[in-house]
Amino acid sequence: MKFELNDKKLDAIKADFELVFIQDKNLKIFNKEKDFFKLNNYKGEGALLDLNNKKLYLELKSLAYEDIRLSLCTAYKTLEKLNIKSVKLPSIIGDCVVRSFASLVEGVLFGAYKFDKYKSEKKTSTLEKFIISSEELNGKKFNKDEAKIGLERGEILANATNFTKNIVNEIPEIYTPLKMAEDAQNLAKENKNIICKIYDEKFLAKEKMNAFLAVNRASIHPPRLIHLSYKAKNAKKRVVFVGKGLTYDSGGLSLKPADFMLTMKADKSGAAAAMGIIKAVAELALDLEVHCILGATENMIGGNAYKPDDVLISREGVSIEVRNTDAEGRLVLADCLSFAQDLKPDLLIDMATLTGACVVGLGEFTSAIMGNNEELQNDFYLSSKKSGEYTTILHFNPHLRELIKSNIADVSNTASSRYGGAITAGLFLDKFIRKEYKDKWLHLDIAGPAYTEKSWGYSSFGAGGAGVRMCVNYLIQILRKAK
Repeated sequence: MKFELNDKKLDAIKADFELVFIQDKNLKIFNKEKDFFKLNNYKGEGALLDLNNKKLYLELKSLAYEDIRLSLCTAYKTLEKLNIKSVKLPSIIGDCVVRSFASLVEGVLFGAYKFDKYKSEKKTSTLEKFIISSEELNGKKFNKDEAKIGLERGEILANATNFTKNIVNEIPEIYTPLKMAEDAQNLAKENKNIICKIYDEKFLAKEKMNAFLAVNRASIHPPRLIHLSYKAKNAKKRVVFVGKGLTYDSGGLSLKPADFMLTMKADKSGAAAAMGIIKAVAELALDLEVHCILGATENMIGGNAYKPDDVLISREGVSIEVRNTDAEGRLVLADCLSFAQDLKPDLLIDMATLTGACVVGLGEFTSAIMGNNEELQNDFYLSSKKSGEYTTILHFNPHLRELIKSNIADVSNTASSRYGGAITAGLFLDKFIRKEYKDKWLHLDIAGPAYTEKSWGYSSFGAGGAGVRMCVNYLIQILRKAK
């Protein structure tokens, strides 16, 4: 898909179709179209095609970035069925020119996303170009250089998010820990500013990453610790992302019911998001040093599987009583967080599809933010709202901390109560965060929006690419504050 900024007025631009935006359902300004709207009972909601005049009338609820994304997604999905190549539209400017143009591109590219690799019949579209007139929807003047930056940023962010979606949507037969390692290596080959290091099970044993290794024990596919890094010449901060990369999770000996096992290919979403983030960071050439630590493994059943009642000694030296082998992601993250802290980050963020409790509490569309630093959590929350991802803060509770105490080890991998499961999982991870990094750490539970079995907004069925946009947006905000 191409996005072209054109200096001509909208009427002077040649294109196969034109987008006409309806703001606040205000149809009074469309005198010529009055009869057409009445004939089609159009009230200014959704989309209305006028094939004779080659126009698409499109609801734009407001100039908020999310409404721009939703409107452009609807535009693409409506027009992709037509035999057309180009569309023209006016510029849509909200509070920020860069974010407005980025949102426009994101809406189109998210609308265009498909994972149809295994479909025998693939639907294709001839639509290949969106021509954006410098004539602004409300007659405002804007900086065209900022508009171009926005178009580029939107394309990079959308492509990175869709890259993450492809990883999450891929089936477990194909997407093993070795495949994740291969994809990480290919990412480094495609971008000379990204470095990739892959560590095998021997390295994990040497590093005493026993919790990570225990989860992998029954799988025929060996685990991999993946370290991706990017460093700008004038890096302002060192940021480390840790991603849970369970390429499949059967639950282990605490076997999941059949219905719950479906979609567990998506348990690699945290690691996939981290890969999307570093891809975007490198393409945007952000003045940061960014590391991604990915724990790639399966959690399977077998005679040599780790068991409930086992006690594991983590890399950090914290002993863990295993009470449920289906609480495996936190075991992998515990060792990966230990490894990540050796990099001495200014900011440490882990991402995981960690708990079903998070989905029960927040719904399918919202990620949870946890940590010890309220100011950091609030900053991230406010930044994520602009990115288009839904988040909320779950506060740690000292009474919930009591629930993960163990009688025979330093901590239990599951709580003694079924309630507050998302927070107790976060509190478990907190046990592995060193004192000097407590206030620099955020835990993101992306279990809801990482994968949904229905389309919503501009997200299609399946992977949602959760984590990519909100984290990259926060990194951009960090740099803005550092100036």
